[in-house]
Amino acid sequence: MRLLQAVRGARPWAGTAVRLLLAGVLGYAGLVKIRDLANAERSVAVYQIVSGSAAQLVGGALPFVEIAVALLLVAGLATRAAAAVTAVLLAVYIAAIASVWARGLSIDCGCFGGGGTLTDGAERGYVIDIARDLLLLGAAVLLVREPRTRCALDRLVLDLPDARDARDARGD
Repeated sequence: MRLLQAVRGARPWAGTAVRLLLAGVLGYAGLVKIRDLANAERSVAVYQIVSGSAAQLVGGALPFVEIAVALLLVAGLATRAAAAVTAVLLAVYIAAIASVWARGLSIDCGCFGGGGTLTDGAERGYVIDIARDLLLLGAAVLLVREPRTRCALDRLVLDLPDARDARDARGD
């Protein structure tokens, strides 16, 4: 019984760690890209999924979206929505990388700035990029399911009960 209570008590802290991990990854990716928006636009273009003008729009807007979502996650504000946006972004990233791989293109994903260039060498394996994004997607889905975490503004701004109060109300 005590072990079960300890596990339940750790859940909000685990959610907090997941929230901050996702915020760190998105924040870093966005900040690196925002320093060179022209390169971010080229990084989207080399995927050859959208037209040139759409690649400019996506490449120019994406870093700002990543930073905005990261800030929401750090603050723990609109956590479920921010985690859902994160999950959608990661699903799109996974699909884009898989598409490039399936078409035999050899590019640097440009996920954390730089990259995005077509390479002449041997086709690059995308397993690590996809595996990383799948793990982050799993973390985002967990946060969508359990958005109540410690040190979050959701509770204060939205007058939500603390995770412990919510469990007590459910009788857990």
